[in-house]
Amino acid sequence: MGKPILVSWSSGKDSAWTLHLLRRQPEFTVTGLFTTANQEHQRVAMHAVRLELLRRQAEAVGLPLHILYIPNQCSNAQYDSVMGSFVEQAKADGVCHLAFGDLFLKDARKYREERLQAAGITALFPLWGIPTAELARQMVAGGLRAILTCVDPRKLPTSLAGSAFDAAFLDELPTTADACGENGEFHTFVYDGPMFADPIDVEVGEVVERDGFVFADVLPAGAG
Repeated sequence: MGKPILVSWSSGKDSAWTLHLLRRQPEFTVTGLFTTANQEHQRVAMHAVRLELLRRQAEAVGLPLHILYIPNQCSNAQYDSVMGSFVEQAKADGVCHLAFGDLFLKDARKYREERLQAAGITALFPLWGIPTAELARQMVAGGLRAILTCVDPRKLPTSLAGSAFDAAFLDELPTTADACGENGEFHTFVYDGPMFADPIDVEVGEVVERDGFVFADVLPAGAG
C-alpha cells in the first residue's frame, strides 16, 4: 500500500483527472475525497453542483467523501478555520499528502503549500505545468465526460452553460480562453470517465444568471 493521500474534489474535470493520474502511481493510495460546499444552498462552492450528485460521484469512484461546509459569504478567515480543522484531523488519521487539481496559478499553489506545510502535510499537484490545451484533449480522449455548470459571461458566451466539455467545445473555444478554464472561464461536473466504475445518469435543468455568472443546474436523470 502506498502513502495515504486525499484528493481535493470540486466535482469537475481537473480533480477527477487528478484522481485518475494518482491511481496510476503505486507510491500513493487515495483514501478519500474532500470538498467545500455552500452550507446555505447545499451545493459545491462555485461549481453549484447539488450534493446529491457529489455523493453519487464519490460512490462511482469508490471513495469516502468529506464535505466541508462553509457559509454563503465566506471570508478567508472562515475558510482557513474550516480547512485547518479538517487538515488537523487528516493528519491525526495518518494522511501525509493532499492533492489538488491546480494547473498553473502560482498564488493558489503557494497558498495551499504554506497552509499545509505548517500542519506537516505535503501538497501535491499532479496536473501542474501540463499545457492546458494538451491536457483538455487528453481528458476528452481518455473518456472523461463533463458538463459546463458555470460560465463567466465576460469571457465566454452564456449559451455554453449546460453544454458538453468535449472535442467540439474545445474546437470552438475562443483563443482568449484557457482550454481548462483555469482563469475562471468555466467550471464543470464530471459524470463519466476512467476514474468511475459506472457513469452517472444526468440531465441539464434550469439555466440562471446569478452574482455575475451563468449557472446550469445539473439534475439526476428524470428529476427535471
